[in-house]
Amino acid sequence: MSNRLAHETSPYLLQHADNPVDWWPWSPEAFAEARRRDVPVLLSVGYSSCHWCHVMAHESFEDPAVAALIDEHFVAVKVDREERPDVDAVYMEAVQAATGQGGWPMTVFLTPEAEPFYFGTYFPPAPRHGMPGFPQVLEGVRAAWRDRRDEVGEVAQRIVRDLSARTLAVDTSRAPGEEEAHAALLGLTRDFDAVNGGFGGAPKFPPSMTLEFLLRHHARTGSAAALDMVQATCEAMARGGIYDQLGGGFARYAVDATWTVPHFEKMLYDNALLCRVYAHLWRATGSGLARRIALETADFMIRELRTDQGGFASALDADSDDGTGRHVEGAYYVWTPEQLRAVLGDKDAALAAAHFGVTEEGTFEEGASVLQLPDTEELFDAARLASVQERLLAAREARPRPGRDDKVVAAWNGLAVAALAECGAYFDRPDLVQAATDAADLLVRTHMDWQARLFRTSLDGTAGGHAGVLEDYADVAEGFLALSAVTGEGVWVDFAGLLLDTVLARFTAEDGTLYDTADDAEALIRRPQDPTDNAVPSGWTAAAGAFLSYAAYTGSASHREAAEKALGVVRGLAARAPRFIGWGLAVTEALLDGPREVAVVGPGDHPGTRELHRTALLSPAPGAVVALGEPGAAPVEVPLLEGRDLLDGRPAAYVCRHFTCDAPTADAGLLAEQLGAP
Repeated sequence: MSNRLAHETSPYLLQHADNPVDWWPWSPEAFAEARRRDVPVLLSVGYSSCHWCHVMAHESFEDPAVAALIDEHFVAVKVDREERPDVDAVYMEAVQAATGQGGWPMTVFLTPEAEPFYFGTYFPPAPRHGMPGFPQVLEGVRAAWRDRRDEVGEVAQRIVRDLSARTLAVDTSRAPGEEEAHAALLGLTRDFDAVNGGFGGAPKFPPSMTLEFLLRHHARTGSAAALDMVQATCEAMARGGIYDQLGGGFARYAVDATWTVPHFEKMLYDNALLCRVYAHLWRATGSGLARRIALETADFMIRELRTDQGGFASALDADSDDGTGRHVEGAYYVWTPEQLRAVLGDKDAALAAAHFGVTEEGTFEEGASVLQLPDTEELFDAARLASVQERLLAAREARPRPGRDDKVVAAWNGLAVAALAECGAYFDRPDLVQAATDAADLLVRTHMDWQARLFRTSLDGTAGGHAGVLEDYADVAEGFLALSAVTGEGVWVDFAGLLLDTVLARFTAEDGTLYDTADDAEALIRRPQDPTDNAVPSGWTAAAGAFLSYAAYTGSASHREAAEKALGVVRGLAARAPRFIGWGLAVTEALLDGPREVAVVGPGDHPGTRELHRTALLSPAPGAVVALGEPGAAPVEVPLLEGRDLLDGRPAAYVCRHFTCDAPTADAGLLAEQLGAP
């Protein structure tokens, strides 16, 4: 049998299309059906690479007896949190308020008016670990709905009232300054794990946005402590099991404090953000390790996540077939000494075990090890090591692959465009710049309509029906601006401007605070509004960054003002929770530095033009924007290029900052000095 999910564009929903549960997608019709039948709604929220979502699906949603219980007494609604982050955010806030914790799968029971009254995450099929079994939960909710309806209604209304009363107190009248940046640095120094790198304990997530802040803070102030934290963390992650030592790319997080055992799913957003961090670390220090990781991560995204349409898929699963028909977490990635010997022979297996930290007892489950690069004094023959790596990768390719969520998410593709464009420019890889351009083209062609409104997702080149949220507009604009800096194509600045004008018109309150959904989006029990940076930059701080860069390209006072108002949120969080406002802090550094505006003018094929352009792109000045144009071009594509001419017939660079400009120069060395090169 198949249910109503068979025609959805979300791979996660399609995974549930053959469940015996009569699932509905989130829709007005589902709630109308609940009203007609006078039953509650069972809302189940997850995503395709979520391990425990798969477990609960297999244990409960594929069980005919459980499905019969659900179908008889509930209207079951399945939501992909990556496709509907607004629905996820609103009910996750309720789950966290009620239980003190959240996570996925998220299981919420609602009235037919979409008001929540009972919450949970994963429920086992039978009682264990102090958790009730899912059938018990269903029976309990059904009995409460039947016998204590008034009480259920009161609980639901109280929860909605409490959520509505939660307001964000943000002072948008003053942007953050030196004081907040310094307070954040102190807070991060306290949280820093000096032994293992990173911040806090287990589980440990890659702190990409915090690292961007620290790199920018170092560039602006020369703080050695800021750079030390970045270098230690980036090296520890690159050597750890969280990084795929054979194929490149990062897993979602480490379950321990030492980066040894990852939660094996690989997300596009993590890899895009980390690719950019390592590229920026190379830019700041010339680190060979940072260069290698940036390029391997870029190559991983193109090899493993690129779709036929030129976009990038959302994620690779943690689980895969271990060769016996069982789906096991990490099966694709881990090795036993015996498996190494089978592929490499005894001698090279001993080398691989020493190099990658594979032990007889194992670092993971059942004697298997996650490959790492232990920091040893031992020297290895580079050619022999390359051969070992090649053979192991080829053997791994023959294993059953983890599933891929082919859905293209606008925001995350915007992050990938920025990372690939910059990597391509820094490391002379035009193929990476082309990949960034192809993804940007797809976003314009498939995700953007004539009114500059975005669709959040697409699958196989067809847009899904869900409206873009704030992070989509902001991250896509960020990607377009980064692409324009690298290619010199002003049209990307124009597209970014269209998206940011939509943000001003549809997502921005009168006081300058920002909402995650547009003012004409589907009304939920609460309009979501979250300024904190978690796995990705919040839409709020990403919009602030894009506003600031766009203002630097165009001289737009309204966009600059919008950025300064939005950054007001950083003032409240910088000292208290710097790890959760990392991108906001990075944008604050750009604001404090100017940001610097660089216009490079000269014939595109002239070596002098290319040298000045590259020098500008390699400047570590926080948030610096770069425009590249031909002399005498009409019309001028980017306002920053207006009135810029050659200098005595030679290509020239113009640097402005804080509304004043340096004298133009044709000398790349002088330009580097103007841009604060160390």
